[in-house]
Parts: sequence; structure tokens; C-alpha cells
Amino acid sequence: MDLINVLSQEFGIKPAQVEATVKLIDEGNTIPFIARYRKEVTGGLSDVVLRDMDDRITYLRNLENRKEEVARLIDEQGKLTPELKAQIEEAQVLQRVEDLYKPFKKKKATKASKAREKGLQPLADIIRAQEIESGDPLEQAAGFVDPEKGVESAADALRGACDIIAEEISDSPELTDAIRTATAETAVIITEAADPEEKTVYEMYYDFCEGASKIPNHRILAINRGEKEKKLKVKVSTDVDKMEKIIADQVISNEKSVFCQMLRETIADAYKRLMAPSAERDLRNSLTERAELEAVKVFAKNTEKLLMVPPVKGARIISIDPGFRTGCKVAVLDETGKLKAYTTVYPTEPKNDVKGTMAVLDKLSRKYNINTIVIGNGTASRETEEVVAEFIRNSGLDIRYTIVNEAGASVYSASKLATEEYPDLDVTVRGAMSLGRRLQDPLAELVKIPTKSIGVGQYQHDINQTMLENALDNVVEDCVNRVGVDLNTASPSLLSHVAGINMGIARNIVAYREEHGVFTSRRQLIKVPKLGEKTFNQCAGFMRISGGDNPLDATSVHPESYAATEAMLQKLGIGKADIAGGGFKDIDEKIWQVYGVDEKPSKPKARAKGLAALAELSAGQEKPKRNMKKAIASMARDLDIGEPTLRDIIEEVKKPGRDPREDTPPVVFRNDVKSFDDLKIDMVLEGTVRNVVDFGAFVDIGVKHDGLVHISEMSKKGFVKHPMDVVSVGDTVKVRIIKIDREKERVGLSMRI
Repeated sequence: MDLINVLSQEFGIKPAQVEATVKLIDEGNTIPFIARYRKEVTGGLSDVVLRDMDDRITYLRNLENRKEEVARLIDEQGKLTPELKAQIEEAQVLQRVEDLYKPFKKKKATKASKAREKGLQPLADIIRAQEIESGDPLEQAAGFVDPEKGVESAADALRGACDIIAEEISDSPELTDAIRTATAETAVIITEAADPEEKTVYEMYYDFCEGASKIPNHRILAINRGEKEKKLKVKVSTDVDKMEKIIADQVISNEKSVFCQMLRETIADAYKRLMAPSAERDLRNSLTERAELEAVKVFAKNTEKLLMVPPVKGARIISIDPGFRTGCKVAVLDETGKLKAYTTVYPTEPKNDVKGTMAVLDKLSRKYNINTIVIGNGTASRETEEVVAEFIRNSGLDIRYTIVNEAGASVYSASKLATEEYPDLDVTVRGAMSLGRRLQDPLAELVKIPTKSIGVGQYQHDINQTMLENALDNVVEDCVNRVGVDLNTASPSLLSHVAGINMGIARNIVAYREEHGVFTSRRQLIKVPKLGEKTFNQCAGFMRISGGDNPLDATSVHPESYAATEAMLQKLGIGKADIAGGGFKDIDEKIWQVYGVDEKPSKPKARAKGLAALAELSAGQEKPKRNMKKAIASMARDLDIGEPTLRDIIEEVKKPGRDPREDTPPVVFRNDVKSFDDLKIDMVLEGTVRNVVDFGAFVDIGVKHDGLVHISEMSKKGFVKHPMDVVSVGDTVKVRIIKIDREKERVGLSMRI
């Protein structure tokens, strides 16, 4: 297999791009580094494309290794023909290779293997040849009777021969593929209740059927879970006659053969006993794999949106982790996230100490000049929110509040990491602190939590955990490196996601920082134990140092480009102090003054609108055009640097260390709360998207439970392929209430306003 050409065709990019990218990956470069600092080499491929290519490279190389192994195993049996070898080499997927290997794979004792031991293979060959058109089949089999081998009669011989044929049919790669394909296209998934009298969340599947080719991913995962919990029975229904005809069309070549009816019965046996179970199992597996892949994509996309929520700067926070019997844990944080105070209040059942809670909130708010209150969305959140809203209304203080998703907070607070960070604090205080810090810097705080515990997916505990963890690790890595980290304040958890850095090196960085003081230069990283030149090259561009020796250390400009950057600044007459002062916004004008060449405007067509333009041109009113693309290309040649890298440098000079999270929707704050009883049909509200799943989006509208916008209610324009085409986690949306279930406290919403 020509790996480069295969990837080139699949990804629609030039072979030279692919070859260079494969080389970079094989050399051990990280995806974030390649995506950000090797754009000239890859042609500007994104981190998403690079990760897909990396996965595909691994698959194709595994495929080639398996082909070689299968060819070797068959050759050792002396059965590798030139035709079979060519088929193996031409295989495009692993499944095809396994289908080709199946007839040669060593099996446990089967009906067919026992029949072969009795010497019945020749009889099976006679039957399959279908050349005999007259006589009694029993007469043809009489010569194979051998009581010593266990063949007591001609009928026994025929049965044994048919067992051999049935296995040969089931081992045929072509027939296996044909039945697998037909099953996937036509089968129906049927579910029923394990106990029809039991009330469960799976009641909609108690009498359910749907075509396998049409069933959506979330239903596949729901059915799988119901089956695993023994609440559902699941079966695959196929058109048996159609399946047998597919086999017969390839097996039966002579309708006049005396063995024709016997072959049809053998085909029925081969399908029912050997092929159907395998095809149905393959179908269930492929449906599950498809659903898991989509679920992982949804989870990853939601996680990315959550991690990229912009930090709320300047927030002095009272963070509340709500609870009933044990009270609400309160943590007070300053603008930097430092813990200033903590306590417990009891505004909810059973104590209902609302007055005491308000007194505590008032005292803390005034003492620490609080401007924001954060409330976790778990147990007792709604009741706590009512007290907080009333406090804000009555206090006269300029305070706002918001609800944060507390998924994973308890996991973090009881973790080894949290114990190492705050050994003297109770787990409940750690949890309250985590909630507040999620608002101040979501990315820095959420990386401390096992990503699958963040709770923005569906069926995350039912899907392939290794695949999920790998995908989420990639998302976290991409987000951290896209934003960059402050080398002098980042925690080991955050640093460990920087390109090339593992947790061991991250801890070494923090230890070095604590021993020697703050970093003043990126080059000091080389002094950190186990952080060599190769690792430095991968990570340096993603590390930020504010107020260091070199203002470029506060940008995403890689140290390898410092010389070119400094030469550019010198040619343009820009000082480093201009960068340190917040950036040089007029750099485009400087570039034009040094490298720009005015171009004559193209002569417009002397028709319609063109006539007016022509008149302006003749009057000398049209200004010369500026071709910045040519100017930058000229500067890149002068500086001997790639254009993509130069463009990135220019953007950094304009706004050093720009945070990409600034482009995402800000956090929605409240100063009042709605009761579920206040909700009415057709009421229009503004809410925040908390989770996106295959069938819709859950939106926080300020009541206890998030409302659901079903995919069918997402757009007035009509069909929506997937909710993520319309909304993302963190989006602020306007919704209309279309359904209220007061008993279950569920709200149906529509975005078709």
C-alpha cells in the first residue's frame, strides 16, 4: 500500500503535504505543535485534520501489518495461492482481511471438521459440483459408508457432507460480506420488556422496532444500556428468504442436479446456524461502534465549548455548594482564586435558617467586597438560589449571581490531586472552591477533573472508555495549547496538558518555580529536570511569561522565530516596549510603508455600474489599491521566514497573547430567580445551553431543571441534521415554552420563535 497516496486521496491534499506531515508525526512532534508552528510544512492543516490523519496512519499501518501476518499464517499451511495473496494485498479494511483468513483459521471441533475426519470431503465436492442430474443421492453416497469411521449409512454420509458444505458457505469471504451488507441494509431491531409489569425509564422500548439502517445513535445506546441492565430483550429480525436467495444465487449453478434440494436445505442450515448469528452480531457491533463514535464526537465538542468559556476577570466570589441536611458549603475567593474564608450555612431543609444565611452572606459580601455569587446546580440548588436572589434584592449591594455545572466537583475534591493542593481543607470546602474557580478560569479548573466526569455528553459510561478518554484528552490538549498557559501561575494539572509535557515534568516545573522564583525567560525551562531541548521545542511557544526579560515570551511567537521577529520589528521601527505595552495596532500601516507598492486599479467594464466607476477613474477619484498579500510575501522573503508564520507573528504584535476565548459568548448572570409555577405556555425566555445531545439541547432557563429543545424545534428553516449544527454548550438562546409537565417538572422548549 502506498500510504502517502492513500492519505492524499482520502484527505484531498497534495502528496507532498502528506509526506511532510507523516514525517513530522513519526519524528514525535505533537499535534498542537505541528498545527501551530509547522504551517508551512503541512500547508496549514488544522489540529482536527492532523488528529484524523494521525488516527488514519495508525489504522493503515495496522492493516498492513495484519495483511503480512495473515499471508504468513496461510503460507505456513501451504495454501497461499497467488490469487489469494493478491486479494489480501488489495484489502482496504481489516474486516476484509479477517474474512479472507477465516477459512484458514484454526477452529475448535465442528460438525464439518468431524465429517472431514470421516473422509467425507470428496462427497461434499461431488455435491457442490452439481454435475450429476439423475439417480438417487443415496446411491451416490453409498460408497462413503464406513462404520469404522462412524459413517453408518448413506444418509449419515450425506449429512456429514452437507455439514462440510455449510461451513464452506459460511467461510466464503464473498458470501460473508454479501450477507453482512444485506443484514445492515434490511434488518430490523426489535426490543421488548424483560418484565412488562416493571416500570422503568425504558418503557418506550417495551414494544419497539426500527430499521437498523435508520435507527439513531442515541436509541442504539439506550437499547444497549437497557439490555445490559436486563430490562430489555433485543433481537435482530431479517428477511430469511432474501438472505437464502443471496447465498443460493452464488452456490446453486444447476437446478437439474439431484443434489439441488439438498443444497437448498444446506444453505438454510448454513445461514441459520452459522451465518445469521455472526451477521447479526456484526450488525449490533457496527451500530454500537457508530453510536459510540458519534457520542464521543458530541462529548468532545461539548467539552471543548465548556473549556473555552471565557474566564470572568475581576470576580470576587462567594461560591456555594448547595445541600440539605449537611448545609451549604461556602467558600470566599479573591480575584486570583485565593481562598479568603469558608463556612457553612443552612438555608434549606431541615433547618431553614434563611435569616442566618442572609446575615452571613451580607457580612462576607461587605468584608471582601464581593461582586459575584456562584451556586452549584446540584441538590438543593433551586432552594439555595431563591435565598441568594432574595438576599441580592434586599441587600442594596451591586452583586450578580450565576449557576455553574458542578459535575465532577466531588470527584476532584476527593482526589489525590486536591489533597496535594489543599491538604488542610475538608473535601466539601475544596468542592465549593472548585465551583467558584470554574467561573474565574474554567479551563484551568476543569483540567483537574477526569474529563468524562464533566457531564456534557450522553451515555458516557456506556461507551468505549479508552476511545472516550483518548478523544477527551486530545480536546483538553488542543484547548490548553490554543489558549496558552501562564508559566508562573499554572498548576501541574494545567501544565501537564501543554504539548510535550507530562505530569512528571509539570511537577518539576512547579518545583523549580517554587525553589528559584518566577520564570523570567522561556529558556530557563531547559534547567528544569527532564525537560530537554526536544521537549522545550514542543512546549515553549505555548508557555507565557508576563513581565519577563523578553516581551516576546508573553506571546505565542515561538523562540525559534525570535530572530526573524526582532529583525521585522527593527525594519518596521517598532520597539519591544510597544509590544509589552499591549501591542502595536498599526503594524499593517508600517508594513505598507516599508514593503507596499501601490497598484493601478483594474480598468472597470464600461457598462451599467462600470460607467460610473469609469467616470470616477478618469477624474482621478479612485485611490490606488493596496495589495497587503504581496507586501507580506515580500517581507517574508526579506526575513527568510514562511508566510503563515509571519502572519501569526504580525497578529501577536498587534495583540500579544490574545486569548481566543474572547470570541465565545460570555457567562450569563442573573439577579433574580423564576419559580416553576411562574412558567406558562408560549412564554419567551433567555437561557444558556448546558448540554447538546443527538436528539436536542438542554437549556438552563432559571428553574430547577433544564428545559429540552428537541431537534425538531431548533429551526424555523426546517430539517436539522444534528443539534450541534445550530447550538453549542455555553450559547445564549431565546426559547419559547411549548410544554410543561408539572408533575415531573419537565419543560419542553422551542427555538422556532
